[in-house]
Amino acid sequence: MELFWWFCTIVLFAVGLIGTVVPALPGTTIILAAAIIHRVMVGADKSIGWKTMIILVLLTLVSYVFDFVGSYFGSKYFGATKWGAFGAILGALIGLLFGVIGLFAGPVIGAVAGEFIAGKRMIDAGRAGWGSLLGNLGAMIGRLVIALVMITIFLIAVPSPF
Repeated sequence: MELFWWFCTIVLFAVGLIGTVVPALPGTTIILAAAIIHRVMVGADKSIGWKTMIILVLLTLVSYVFDFVGSYFGSKYFGATKWGAFGAILGALIGLLFGVIGLFAGPVIGAVAGEFIAGKRMIDAGRAGWGSLLGNLGAMIGRLVIALVMITIFLIAVPSPF
């Protein structure tokens, strides 16, 4: 039965990795859930300890911070005003409602709209939108790295079933 739960954990890890790249799935949350399910079903003596669990929870929270600050810092780096940065964050939140395309387009549209509200020219607003997009891509790479670190920590902390 232990091998069955290992199989389930590995499948959920794979889905979680996909979820860090596909914005519709909460990748690191799925990885955390896989670790918790493994501990509950296999038992504490054959799974991760509380210290490792806390580390995985903290890494999951950090990955969510990346989602919201990625577009903000990306747009600020490319010269956005506070209106453009606020628009990027608001666009990211509204973009959540429109699936994968909304998650990429929302911050860009929000940053451009914020820059127009601030009275910036089209070229400046476009730079802010571009920065927001690059910030989102950077956040996605950061989430992927965090997910790989989470899986590595789990595999190091848990004794092998073989």
